[in-house]
Amino acid sequence: MGIDSLNMSGRFEYRFNDSWKGSLSASRSRVVIDDYSAFAWGCYGSASCAAEAVPNHFSAEGGYDIYDFRSPDDTRRNDEVEAAMSGTFNTGSLGHELTFGTSAYRRTVDTRGTFNEFVGSGTINESPESVAPSPLTLPHTERRLDSRQYGLFITDRISFNEHWQTVLGGRQVRLDEQAFTEDGSDARHTERYVFLPQAALIYKPVDNVSLYTSYSKGLSLGGTAAWFTTNASEILAPTVSRQLEAGIKYDWQRMSLTAAVFQARQAYQYSRPNDDGTFTYVQQGEQKNTGLELGASGWVTDRLQISASAAAVRARVEDSGTEAYDDHQALNVPKYRGTLQADYSLPVPGLALLGGMQYSASKYADREGSVQVNDYTLFNIGSRYSTRISGYDTVVRLTVDNLFDKRYWRDAGEYLGDDYLFMGAPRTARLSATVNF
Repeated sequence: MGIDSLNMSGRFEYRFNDSWKGSLSASRSRVVIDDYSAFAWGCYGSASCAAEAVPNHFSAEGGYDIYDFRSPDDTRRNDEVEAAMSGTFNTGSLGHELTFGTSAYRRTVDTRGTFNEFVGSGTINESPESVAPSPLTLPHTERRLDSRQYGLFITDRISFNEHWQTVLGGRQVRLDEQAFTEDGSDARHTERYVFLPQAALIYKPVDNVSLYTSYSKGLSLGGTAAWFTTNASEILAPTVSRQLEAGIKYDWQRMSLTAAVFQARQAYQYSRPNDDGTFTYVQQGEQKNTGLELGASGWVTDRLQISASAAAVRARVEDSGTEAYDDHQALNVPKYRGTLQADYSLPVPGLALLGGMQYSASKYADREGSVQVNDYTLFNIGSRYSTRISGYDTVVRLTVDNLFDKRYWRDAGEYLGDDYLFMGAPRTARLSATVNF
């Protein structure tokens, strides 16, 4: 697999006076993925699998089919422009920090039609034999998605007094999205207006303590149906996600301590099993993640700076229409995770030692919750040297990730309807330099 990416962005800011400023920004990201794979998938060629509509597993005898999968020139482009004004003013005893503006966003996806051809078979009891690639010709590239969002947004942070603040605002979005079939014909045209509110309340009983609660909505991309589903390659419409959070921040000496509880809800998209053994890709039910997150960052001593976080997450799928997928920890979401980063300045000017730790609890590797991967703990070390070279600020970093060369599964996710295990990177050393012109 090869991935080529290009990211560009620019921003212009103009200050009208001490209270008001305007900005214009634009960005483009473009990713081209070339995927050529030959892999074992399913057991259509085995007699013991003949009665199944979609036998996407090994046969009872250990047999499997071999497919030639090709997806070159998979191109995804995102363009965005935004114009905004922000300023401060008072209305009576109330202080305002106002931001408003408009934005336009466009996302396009261009892909070739599905190319996943049977080229042979094998068994886990024997060494795999070489198979010839499929002689068939790749389909043409077609536009699969053209999604546009036009928005107006406004946010006002209102200060009532030294103890109370509120943030009120939102974004009104006009969504105009056209999806196409693999041959380029119209498949779906979605036009809708969506209001995405944002609200928060902040209370500071004393100068170094803040309590807050917030609520927001967002738009999430629709998924794409796997090739073996009854609606193969269909791109579903965007969905609305919701997040509610409450927390506390305590500044103590040179440290900042935080604690927050949160709940995030989003539409559940998956390949739903049908009574006849087939699958249909749907948006049904929702996944609800509820959790607690703790954090600490700042200077422990004059030389030692740390950043630490720990989280406990309860992730549940509800009302999916498939009982086996509901009411247990969701796919690829660990119940517990934590990180610790340390930065120690040595007596040598500009030289620092770096260290870190990352922990993830075990997590399910399938939607039924019947298979899970083990937990893991990783350690990283490094050093940083800051200096000036020819008048330019320069930072040189040497890091070693996964210091003890731990073998672990980084993720246990799903791609196009199939469960995958993604191996974590081995011990990796990096040397880099950053120069500010």
